[in-house]
Amino acid sequence: MCSAGSIRLIAAIAMAAAATAPRWAAAEAVAAGPSLLPGGLGGPQQWTSPQGISSALQVMLLLTVVSLAPAILLMTTSFVRILVVMGLLRQALGTQQLPPSQVITSIALFMTALLMTPVWSKVYQDAIKPYSEEQIGLEEAWERGTQPVRRFMAEQIRRTDNDDSVHLFLKYLPGEIDPATGRLPENYVYFDAGPDERNVPLQALLPAFMLSELKTAFLIGFQIYLPFVVLDIIVASVTISMGMLMLPPVLISLPFKLLLFVLVDGWRLVVEMLLESFKVLS
Repeated sequence: MCSAGSIRLIAAIAMAAAATAPRWAAAEAVAAGPSLLPGGLGGPQQWTSPQGISSALQVMLLLTVVSLAPAILLMTTSFVRILVVMGLLRQALGTQQLPPSQVITSIALFMTALLMTPVWSKVYQDAIKPYSEEQIGLEEAWERGTQPVRRFMAEQIRRTDNDDSVHLFLKYLPGEIDPATGRLPENYVYFDAGPDERNVPLQALLPAFMLSELKTAFLIGFQIYLPFVVLDIIVASVTISMGMLMLPPVLISLPFKLLLFVLVDGWRLVVEMLLESFKVLS
């Protein structure tokens, strides 16, 4: 039989071997190459190589695009104009937080989906579907996919005569102003550029479209606001002439504004006006 000291010595050797075996295995795996590491992760040399750094940057860029995609999608559609007009309508009625912001946002989203369905369908048919079937490359798919969106934004800018917004952002793009004349070239087009023409860059067209939409939304909001302001003035004049100076005129005019808005079917009129204010791509 083995003595107690021998048993303790054997146990200590076994524990030391078990502790050092994983280190030897990892060291041999790194020395042998990336193929022996779990999951094909590669070794430190591969992680710090230009290819590894490039892959990390691509992943970071992809995550950034995915996080910004909803905002970009909404800013290139009719969502901005509809949401601003609905917000101004709520303020004109004087109902504070009614309808709630969630309701107004939902209405704007559904109206945006209705208006943008022809544009998105054309993007899918011209770009996404051929690219998914490997008929065209990524660059050609991008060019085809942006054309319907460009056309939609350009039609809204032209209808509201806001081409100056495009020129504003073009002037601040590097290399766009002709050094000889100090002016912008005259061969810019919004879409379908010919051999001697060039499309307006998206980095100038997108903010110009947003400015155009904000301007148009405020003009529509002014037209909606005006009848309610007139009603407030009439009620205030009547209450002051009757000597009710301590009674807020808004408290009296609010029921009349709501009644007037319901009698003329105001929600349908506002929604119909917004839908007609856009030129839908056919």
